[in-house]
Amino acid sequence: MFALPLAENAELRPLEPWQAAEFAAHADRVRSDIARYIPWAGFVVDEPSARGFLQTYADRAAADTGRLYGIWVDGVLEGGTVFRVFDPAMGVCEIGVWLSSAARGRGLVTTAARHMAAWAFGPRGMHRVEWRCDPRNAPSVAVAKRLGMTLEGTLRESFLLDGERRDEQIWALLASEWNAA
Repeated sequence: MFALPLAENAELRPLEPWQAAEFAAHADRVRSDIARYIPWAGFVVDEPSARGFLQTYADRAAADTGRLYGIWVDGVLEGGTVFRVFDPAMGVCEIGVWLSSAARGRGLVTTAARHMAAWAFGPRGMHRVEWRCDPRNAPSVAVAKRLGMTLEGTLRESFLLDGERRDEQIWALLASEWNAA
């Protein structure tokens, strides 16, 4: 197992099926903080559903099509990052994030996303890293900007969550831009 430090008493590490009870408890704690933007907040409601969600990402990691990591602060799971899309053949991946309101304001998501982008562009040789978010999610938009991403456009009403059609912004960073920075 590995752990990457994000800040004092905060680290990024894999989030795996054996942690289903911890993830289910986390989902209950953060649901009100993230439900308006994060789809799994609506269906990870107990340990079995948490295990199923985590197993999906374990299977995707084994197939090299996605990965899931948690952000722990003072030993408590407070958020996470995900390669929601990971396509080595095309050289394209998408980073997603979430964080409890209690852990915000410390740069944890930005630092974690930088680690993920560095790994994607470096060892994995990705050509493009994407970031997709609801344009109303100001903290997510701010992270994309801090990462040096370019807003490429808005897909109007392309994302359905809780019966509501939402716009989705697409931000991206290319390997050449990452290497130049």
